[in-house]
Amino acid sequence: MAVSPLHNLRFRSELLRAVREEFYAADFCEVSTPVRIPAPAPEEYIESVPCAGGFLRTSPELAMKRMLCAGMERTFQIGPAFRAGESGRKHREEFTILEYYAVSWDYRRLAEFTAQLLSRTARRVRGGTALTYRGRTVELAEHRFITVDEAFRKYAGVSAFAADADGSFDELMVLKVEPQLGRDCPEFLIDYPANRASLSRLSAADANVAERWELYIAGLELGNAFGELTDAAEQRRRFAAAARFRAEHGMLAYPEATDFLAALDRGMPECAGCAIGFDRWCMIVCDAWDIGDVIFD
Repeated sequence: MAVSPLHNLRFRSELLRAVREEFYAADFCEVSTPVRIPAPAPEEYIESVPCAGGFLRTSPELAMKRMLCAGMERTFQIGPAFRAGESGRKHREEFTILEYYAVSWDYRRLAEFTAQLLSRTARRVRGGTALTYRGRTVELAEHRFITVDEAFRKYAGVSAFAADADGSFDELMVLKVEPQLGRDCPEFLIDYPANRASLSRLSAADANVAERWELYIAGLELGNAFGELTDAAEQRRRFAAAARFRAEHGMLAYPEATDFLAALDRGMPECAGCAIGFDRWCMIVCDAWDIGDVIFD
């Protein structure tokens, strides 16, 4: 069995401590939710792992949102998540996720908090905010935003909405857009086409886009965030559409996430949430090429 370099594991430990202290300082409550759950969200391209009559969570999202419905205001969690069939330089079936939610924050405020989180933890662990990742210097004290449509027009030569309509969106994203993002500082890819909203709400200013961003550093996707959808009826509609997609493509059928939907029926406050691949953040801090270099694989 390959063992990660010891200095990377020590950096990982220091990074865990630094991240926790930043959240504590911002008045977030650390929580822990079950790893085995009765029903995952029916996402179109993420496969859960069946386990003892339930499923291993792909993220703690649904449980943490139920906490918001119950009255929690700022929560974070660092723990394992599982996605079937994911392996490679940037993926493992089991990985560590950092997920956090804040009531009354919008997705833009959450982005600013996230940018500060990265720069402050890097400073504590590496002594500065300018990191070298795979030969490229990235300044974490700076960040910028680019809309999905702007990025597609700039790097793929086509509107994101046209690419979404003709089915080329995912291929262009991977081959043309993602490698160009965050080349010298963290970059937030913001305002996804509405039908790629996932569990985010549509923008009040423009119903063609969703309040969603993904974070990139040196071409590596690090996080995914939403201005959270709080409309229970719309959430049911999206879950049903995703379930139909999964059935049409021969994917595993999931039970309905009844506990989560019942909590939404009772009401979820306006909030924003983010999930970060903690192992990938470790890769950047440690200048590691493979995720296996920052975990005990």
